Amino acid sequence: MAHVEFTSQLHRFVDTPQLDCDAGTLGEALTRAFDCNPRLRGYILDEQGHLRTHVAVFIDGHRARDRQALSDPLTAQSKVYVLQALSGG
Repeated sequence: MAHVEFTSQLHRFVDTPQLDCDAGTLGEALTRAFDCNPRLRGYILDEQGHLRTHVAVFIDGHRARDRQALSDPLTAQSKVYVLQALSGG
């Protein structure tokens, strides 16, 4: 089962589950996390259901490519990390 974790930065604002789930895509894995805590959706996705600008997702050490449809594939051994990207100067 794919493993999904959210960084502690997000946990400061909303409960973030760590979960193992049977999901074939990033979108399916995130949906499982949102099922655990619906408030989390607004921190991760915008109004169109796309990843927010300042959210980065890494799957098996590589940045997720499909920020709109969230169709990046997952395997049963995938490790997914969701974090808020830092910006500023």
